[in-house]
Amino acid sequence: MPKSLTRRTFLSRAAIGCSLAASPLVTPVSFAAAPWDNRLVVIILRGGLDGLDAVRPWGDADFAAARPTLAEGRDPALDLDGYFGLHPGLAPLMPLWQAGELGFVHAVSTPYRNKRSHFDGQDMLEAGLPALDGITRDGWLNRMLQGVPGAVAETTYAIGRESMLLTRGPAPVSRWTPEVDIGLSAQGLMLLELTMQDDPVMAEVMQQAIRLAGQDGDGVVVADEAAMMQDMAADMKALRGTKGHLRIADFAATQLRDTARIASFSLGGWDTHARQAKNLPKSLGTLSQTLLRLRDGLGAAVWGKTTVIAMTEFGRTVRENGTKGTDHGTGGLMLLAGGAVRGGQIYGTWPGLSEAALFDRRDLMPTDDLRRWAAWAMRSSFGIGRDQLERTVFPGLDLGDDPHMLL
Repeated sequence: MPKSLTRRTFLSRAAIGCSLAASPLVTPVSFAAAPWDNRLVVIILRGGLDGLDAVRPWGDADFAAARPTLAEGRDPALDLDGYFGLHPGLAPLMPLWQAGELGFVHAVSTPYRNKRSHFDGQDMLEAGLPALDGITRDGWLNRMLQGVPGAVAETTYAIGRESMLLTRGPAPVSRWTPEVDIGLSAQGLMLLELTMQDDPVMAEVMQQAIRLAGQDGDGVVVADEAAMMQDMAADMKALRGTKGHLRIADFAATQLRDTARIASFSLGGWDTHARQAKNLPKSLGTLSQTLLRLRDGLGAAVWGKTTVIAMTEFGRTVRENGTKGTDHGTGGLMLLAGGAVRGGQIYGTWPGLSEAALFDRRDLMPTDDLRRWAAWAMRSSFGIGRDQLERTVFPGLDLGDDPHMLL
């Protein structure tokens, strides 16, 4: 064995190779256990959610004119407050709105402007900085955790295939992905246990991987290679189909009922340049199913202590384009859900959709900093100090007055 490849690194690679996704070293959904009883779930909606379609400003006289196709089909049953109404794809969430467990913040944005790049927009959203500096590689959720005494890996989890900048940083974060579980023959598991019996650190890492892999209800050890490949293929098929987001919600709920207090993950499919009336309902349906599955999995008691915030990198153009979709914009929408949320209302300052009121005469004008609402979610949930939020978590942010978004 080469000198540069130590027994520890060899075993680490072997374990990860057997189950990269199940290892506590990989991510897309993040969780964190901490000295609070409240819970926070952060969902990143990748691709630029069209907030004007998700929560439609029917009361704005310029809305229908800007969207002759997308503004069709107003449904009185989805009316929220006489001015705004839900997209039919979010109709399953109407009971949450009526129960005061769902709200929205319109016309919010990060400080990102003009270039409208998904990559830069998502980096700024997850880094939480006033500008992209090309240097900072930790996320605002991790910076918050760095100031929490006693925070451990089980305080925060990351779920999914991607590495979320949101949770990246020195604070410990556990990670899990639903795609692949640990697949080892009985002999392979015995070999690993024998090899690591004198190395308690690596033994603990492997046991954590096995524990996480088994917490979604799957078996960890299979009898032979054929069965192992069959199980892995089933996992991949479930993720590609309609069950991946539900497995994420189930796993998140399991952790949050236990020691985890913070969870974060992302949902894609929000880039609707063409055929938006056909494509957006699918993503909105996935989001609705995820939220309802999370609520059911948490149970009434824990759901009552939970705040969910769903955020996107930017909104979309006010006018629909020639392919019956919308292009990258600026002002967007934040979703608030949970039993701890003061729901049943639309937050934020509505700027209007007249051409003179638009950003660059094309986008919804941002009237508030999205980071401020995320900061208040943490302050109201966990008592994080104003100074820490304004200087460390979101450098340069003016927290402003309490919007009273939580009970």
